[in-house]
Order: sequence, then structure tokens, then C-alpha cells
Amino acid sequence: MTTPPPSPRLNALATAVPGHDIHVSFIDWATPRLTDDRVRAIFTRMTARSGIDHRWSVLPPTENGGSPVEAGGFYDVPDLPPTSARMAAYAQHAPDLAMQAIANLGDALDPARVTHIVVASCTGFVAPGIDQILARRLGLAPTVERVLIGFMGCYAGVTALRTARHIVRSERDAVVLVVSVELSTLHLSLADEPEPLLAMLQFSDGAAAGIVSMAAHGLELGEGRSLALGDSEELIRWDIGDKGFEMTLSGEVPGRLRETLADPTVQHELFGDAGAPPLLAIHAGGRSVLDAVEHALAVPPDALADSRAVLARFGNMSSATILFVLADMMARGATGEGIAIAFGPGLAAEAIRFTAS
Repeated sequence: MTTPPPSPRLNALATAVPGHDIHVSFIDWATPRLTDDRVRAIFTRMTARSGIDHRWSVLPPTENGGSPVEAGGFYDVPDLPPTSARMAAYAQHAPDLAMQAIANLGDALDPARVTHIVVASCTGFVAPGIDQILARRLGLAPTVERVLIGFMGCYAGVTALRTARHIVRSERDAVVLVVSVELSTLHLSLADEPEPLLAMLQFSDGAAAGIVSMAAHGLELGEGRSLALGDSEELIRWDIGDKGFEMTLSGEVPGRLRETLADPTVQHELFGDAGAPPLLAIHAGGRSVLDAVEHALAVPPDALADSRAVLARFGNMSSATILFVLADMMARGATGEGIAIAFGPGLAAEAIRFTAS
């Protein structure tokens, strides 16, 4: 019997978040914007049931320790800052936060051995890109190949891992540095309806960095899967406006996900004949999203414990979130077959199989 060739592995994974927790201050800002008493009461109940305890922002506190929405904060300007000011903040803070995650890799990273860098980010634009900025700060060789995955949304963390896997499968000596950095809190808008306010309630800033190579340790990365849902392109959208990136996150998303994932044909496409594996790394896009996945797959309540823990501690950090979930799994020494699934604009899902040993 022929022994199958070894597979690329996620050898190490590290994360970083800023030090400014803005979750409670956002709720204090958002609640009075709802003038209808009944709607405001519903919003208050939903914030309490969000499953989120903390969300972090690169935007600094005011001189008096206040949040970005208070007097003297980043958002304390008439009609909120323009997109240009938000992109200037992205150019300043995104590389710094990404470098914190990379530094947390410690000895797992040898910049001299890196042959490729894959960066995912959808919350800002700058050129030269984050890939070039990080390569320069790390002193990577000028011949290092770079890939920048931009504006894909929350599932881009999976896409980055799949891209790294493809690189290593085609170039067996490759060492790929994978980075995701998202600054979602740069995109506050002046909403006064519950749906957009609840959408903004989910989002946070974070970064993750990993190493993918043929080295025989870490998560073995398997095949990828993609799934685009029909007639769903208006359910999750990012539109670039004059006052930042305008998020549309429909309340229909959990229901559509539950309906789709409950379909036996879809489950077979994702999981094969064996069904859902024991390790489920699900994008922590919100409590209702995780509830929808749990019910659709008919898995025990603790099956998504890693995802729920990430949501509670960090909120939804767009493409970095799924990497935080995998980092928690690796840190606790989880073993067995698994799959990472993330959802985003389209409405679409991106997935990658893995084996933890």
C-alpha cells in the first residue's frame, strides 16, 4: 500500500487584540438613539443576550479615559469622521496590531525562513499594502512572495489558510506566514434603528498570525469547501460610503444559515459520509449564528464551546475570528478530525478540513 504524502500543517497560531474595551460604552451610546420605548427595551434585552462580554478597539481612550464616542474621542466630530480619516487610522493601527500577533508567535517564527506571506483584511485599504508593510518591518527577503486577500469579509481567514495550504502543496519547502488583521471599530455609523445598531454591536478589532509549512507538527490542513447561497447577496454587504464602510447585516442571516446547513445534500458536501466531525471551529459571527449552526447540525450544546468563548471574550473580529477559534483549540490540545467554517458576504460559507493530533 502506498503511503500518502504528508499534508501541510498549521504549525503555530497566535492572536492579539488592542487594550481598549469599548463594548459597554457602545451600548451606552446606542441605546438612547432608539426613541421608541418598546424598541429600546427589545434592544436592551438583545444586547444582554448577545453572548458578548468584551469588544476591543485600536481607537485610544480620551484624555479622561472615555470611549471613542465620548467628548474628545475619535468619533466626536460633526457627522462622524470621513472615510479618509478612518483609512488614515487603519494605515496607522493595522500594521501595529498585526505585528503584535506576529510577535506572539515567538520562536515559532524565523523570518529568514519565510518564503510567502498571505494577509487577509477587509476593514481598510492602504498602498503599499499591509503585506508589504509587514514584510518590511519583519525584514523579510525582498523575494518573498506576497498575497493580499482584501474585502472578502469574515470568511477570508479560511481563504487565507486554504491559500497557504495550496502554496505549500505546490512548493514543498515553502514556509508561509498567514496574517489576518481587522479594525472593525473604525466603521461606526449614525444609525438610529435597531438592526444596524445590533450589527455594529457584534464587531471588534483583532489580529492573528500563523505559520503553514510541511513541518510535522500542528493542525494538518485538509481539503477546502466553498458554498454560495442563492438569492442572498443583500443579506450581508459592505458598501464604501463617505463615512466609512457601511455594514448591512440582515436579521434573516441566521435563519438562512440554519435552513441551508440542515440540508442533507449540503451536509454531505461539507462533511462527506461520516457527517459532522467532532471538532467544529465555527465563525463566531454572533450568538444567533452559532445557535443556527448548532441546531442545523443537531450537535450537543458544548460542540461550539470554543466559538462561543471567542465571541464572549472578543466579539466578531471579521476574518480574524475563525483563527482565534482555531488558536483556542490548539491551546487546549484538542485532538481529532475537524472543520473550520466561516460565513460572510454573498451570503457564502468557506470551509477547510483539519486534523488535530
